[in-house]
Amino acid sequence: MTFLKFIPFLSILVLFSCEEESYTPKPKGYFRIDLPEKKYEVVEDSCPFTFEKPVYTTISRNPKFNNNCWFNIEFNTLKATIYLTYEPLSNNIDTFLENSRTLAFKHTVKATDIQQYVIQYPDQNVFGLIYDIKGDAASEYQFHLTDSTNHFLRGSLYFNTVPNQDSLLPVLNFVKKDIEHLISTFKWK
Repeated sequence: MTFLKFIPFLSILVLFSCEEESYTPKPKGYFRIDLPEKKYEVVEDSCPFTFEKPVYTTISRNPKFNNNCWFNIEFNTLKATIYLTYEPLSNNIDTFLENSRTLAFKHTVKATDIQQYVIQYPDQNVFGLIYDIKGDAASEYQFHLTDSTNHFLRGSLYFNTVPNQDSLLPVLNFVKKDIEHLISTFKWK
């Protein structure tokens, strides 16, 4: 008789223990990226310009180029590189401006938008244009700087990874601020 008292309790226990659990898949996520603290140092060498670069970057030169003012600013931990190329002008600024525009607009195949921002620092005699390329383009930020008569510098940002704006956006925004700092501290010698 005492066994009969436990049958309702036992049946309730069995019913609740057999309930199916519903599983939901984990959403796709990205690795956490630790961004360094922003600090800058002045870059001065034999090139006809100076600027400030982040202390967490390194400068490298490609030995196959004779021009010592063609160099890269590498963000090693972020897998990003700013490629800088300098050319002296001699009544050929239109050629360099068109080349810069052409190289930026080659990314329209993957870009959803290309926004252009004018750079004007008349006190430093620095003028130029920023190409902010939206979407999954190979290079998402390019610029050129000139004094309009003697000097022309072009820069482009590339990541050493598959372009995916969703996953790169925090790093892209971080590096854009560094490029904007480079531009705002840029001076011709």
